[in-house]
Formats: sequence, structure tokens, C-alpha cells
Amino acid sequence: MTEPTGSREAPAKAGLVLLSLILAAAVANLNLAVANVALPEIGLAFDASQTSLNLVAVGYSLGLAASVLYLGAVGDRYGRKRLLLLGTGLSVPIAILASFSPTIEILFAARVLGGIAAGMAFPTTLALITALWSGQPRTKAIALWSATGGGIMALGPVLAGAVLTGFPWGSVFLITLPLALIAFLLNARVIPSGVGESEEPVDHLGGVISIVMVAAVVLAINFAAEPDSTTAAISLGIFGLALVAAFFIRQSRAKSPLFDLEFAARRTFWVAAVAGMIVFGTLMGAMFVGQQYLQNVLEYSTFEAGLTIIPAAVVMVLVAPRSARIIEAKGSRFTLLVGYLLCLAGFVAMLLLWDENTSFWGVGVAYVLVGAGVGLAGTPASHSLTSSVPVRKVGMASATADLQRDLGGAIMQSILGAFLTAGYAFKFSSLIAGSNASEQITDQTESELTRSFSSASEMAERYPQYSDQIIEAARVSFLKGDDWAFAVGVVAILIGALLVWFFFPKRQEELDLLESYARQEADPNEA
Repeated sequence: MTEPTGSREAPAKAGLVLLSLILAAAVANLNLAVANVALPEIGLAFDASQTSLNLVAVGYSLGLAASVLYLGAVGDRYGRKRLLLLGTGLSVPIAILASFSPTIEILFAARVLGGIAAGMAFPTTLALITALWSGQPRTKAIALWSATGGGIMALGPVLAGAVLTGFPWGSVFLITLPLALIAFLLNARVIPSGVGESEEPVDHLGGVISIVMVAAVVLAINFAAEPDSTTAAISLGIFGLALVAAFFIRQSRAKSPLFDLEFAARRTFWVAAVAGMIVFGTLMGAMFVGQQYLQNVLEYSTFEAGLTIIPAAVVMVLVAPRSARIIEAKGSRFTLLVGYLLCLAGFVAMLLLWDENTSFWGVGVAYVLVGAGVGLAGTPASHSLTSSVPVRKVGMASATADLQRDLGGAIMQSILGAFLTAGYAFKFSSLIAGSNASEQITDQTESELTRSFSSASEMAERYPQYSDQIIEAARVSFLKGDDWAFAVGVVAILIGALLVWFFFPKRQEELDLLESYARQEADPNEA
């Protein structure tokens, strides 16, 4: 790969530059996680269905995942620093809009807009790291970026929970404001402009297709579990798949493709991309379902629920930098597989151990296993992508690395949320059918009870004489739903591990491939 910094392997004031980029990424990482803790309160405030809560939780990931590929190419062409500052600056008013949203629909829209703003800033951080660093320092910088990003994302629920002890639900969306302002000022001052940027035109048509494509697929998954939205889910799914085909046809014919299929076909690229989506998605899915479980079933406060994430965050920050050493010694494939094994153990623990009587440490151990797994697997997933493409295409690689988190998180949260919703409704309906009072419960009442845990809580308040029975039935139903969700997570992790085992090159072959890619960059005529 062409070295962007001449004979240097790191930029001037490397520590300060890396800090400023990590702070900008932290704004996006925090925003990805803060809504999860507030979901029960948001559900009560708007009397929202489980599907509406799923959309609020996934809205930020949706906006980020839908826009990140296109905006990464825009940054490559028109200036990464400019796009970084624009996205960081826009995050401030959008966070205020989310905080004071009068309806669940406006809140969802604000979350999507916040994700789009992050799509301007977040991919640029990794693109600049790849362009400004090279060699072993680049691997270490990516490891630190990945570790702090994952740690901050995991600490989001703790901060949100602490804020919610004294302030309303909207306050969680204001947590990132001081960080965004500091990141904006620091990046404006220390980040260099015009580093390895491309002069190729941007495929704007492909960008628009990619945005609509990702949005359609994610929304189809979310609506799939809603009984009244079957037609919408099927229509969106068919539309999304048609756009996937249209996108790949467009990229195969465009003179300057947004997503260069030649580079994407490299095994060190596409396997790492898919593997990263699954492993980062497991973290987002575990936090999404777990935070609701802790508050709804175990009756933790928002702060107590957030505290359970701390062990995972600490382990993630400690493990991720060491993954760089394991990559150098054992290769990316080995490191990914160890990370997958730990994530699998975490989800199996959630599936088998989480019930109405689980202790704080029982919850913490499962989170620690997932955190350690993501900490190990995150660095090789991102490093392989950026090492597989030339610097002029690093926006594509960094955008794909961000898609690992964002699209992986959006898809895994959507899938786990859909199974959570379906399992909850199935169990509650069966409890109603088997009760002595089933004939007295109207279809409208049953629909309200099976919408979500928060809807059942609202019903319990309206009928205090049946409150204990309703809440207990809701807890039992939620446990059934999260069992379904965690079982699906186990299957997804196993599929990802098998993909890495069979298709990702072993250490020496990986080194040979990366060396050949570098030679091709230096001499395009070389096979």
C-alpha cells in the first residue's frame, strides 16, 4: 500500500491527532448506545409498541449504516476533514431535536438524522488513521481506535442510566453535546487537510441506491414481527432485495464505482466485512435486549442496568490493544476465531442463565464474555479491510469498517428485536388462552397486552386489581422473547465463525496476499 506520510509511519503530533479522531468517533459510539437504557421510559411516555421501540433503538444505526458508504466516498473526493467537521457540528442541533421530540415518530426521525450526521464524521476517522499512519503504528492506532470506541459504546448505558436517575428520558440524547463541541474544536485545529484524497468522481447514483437499499432492508426486518405490518414488511423486503441487485449492477458498470467490486472480492476484505458485521452486531444486540431485560424483568433502575456494562467495557478496552500483538503473531483469522468463541460463550450464558432470579454478576459475566470477544475480533476485522485497498480507496474500506458496526448493529438489533417481539407476543397470547378469564379478555385488550412490556405496564396501572398478574405474565413473556432472540444470536455467531474458518486465509497466506496487493498498488500492471 502506498505510504501516505512519506518515510514516516505516523503524523506529526500523532498522539493529539489520534485523540481528536477518537473523540469524534466517540460522539457516534455514545449515540449508538444511549437510547437502549431509556427504552422502557420512552415506551411509557409514548405508549409505544415494541416495534416502535425497536425502531427508536435502531434509528441511529439505520441512518449511519444507510449513509456511511456514500459519505465515505464523498469524503475521499471532497475532503475528509471538511466532512468530519460538518458531521460533528450537525450532531449538536440533531441531539437537541431528539431530546425534545413530542412524538415517537419525530424521535425516530431525529435518531435517523443523527445517524446520517455520524455517517459524515465516523467513517472519516478511520480513513484518516489509515491515511496518516502506516506499518505497525497503524495497527496499534486502529486497535486503540477500536478499543476506545467499543468501550465508550459500552459505557453509554452507564452514563445514560446515571442521567435518568434525576432527569427525564430526553436527557440521554444531550450527553454527547460537550464531547461533540470539544471534538469539533480539536479536529478543526489539529487534523491536516488533503491527505491521500482521491480525484475520481463520486458515483452519486450508486450512493442514492445504497442509502435506500439499506433503509429498506432494515425496516423490512423490523416490521416483520408486527402482525399488522406483514404487507409492508414483505413489500420493503422485495424492494430492498431488488435494490441490492441494482446496486451491484451499477457498481459493476460505473467508471468510478462507489464500492469497487474488484477490491471487495478479495478474501481479506469480504470475509472480514461479514465477520465484523456479525461480531459488532452481537454487542449491539446484547445491549439492546439486555437493557430491557434488566429493567423489565429484574426491575433494575436505569443506573443499575447501566452499571452491568462496566465490566464488559473495561475488558474490551484492555483486550483490544493486545489483539494487535496477536494479529502480528498468529494472524487475523486466529484472532477473529478466538473473539467469536468468546462472543458465543456470552450468548450461550444469556440464553441458559438469564431468568427472573439472575444475579448482578450472572449478568456481568455474560457481558464480559461478549465484550472480550468484540475486543479481540474488532481490530482484525477493521485492519483487514483497510489493508486490502489502496489509500485512494480507503474511504470505501473505512466506510465498510463502519458498516460492520452500524449495519451489523442495525441488522442484529432488528433481527433480535423482531424475535423478541414475536416471542413475547406468542407467549402472552398462550398465557391468555390458558387462563380462566380468557373469555373476558377482548381482542383489543389482548392486542394491547401483547404489543410490548411497556404497554402491559400501562394496562396494569389502569387495572390495579389485576396488576400483579399482568406484570408477572409480561415478565414470563419477555423471558420467552429474549430466549428466542439469544438463540438467534447464537446461530448468527456460529455462521460467522464457520465463514471465517473456511474462507479467511491463514497467517502466511494472509501476509502473502497483502504483500501482493501492495505490489499491485505500486505497479497496476502486475498480476
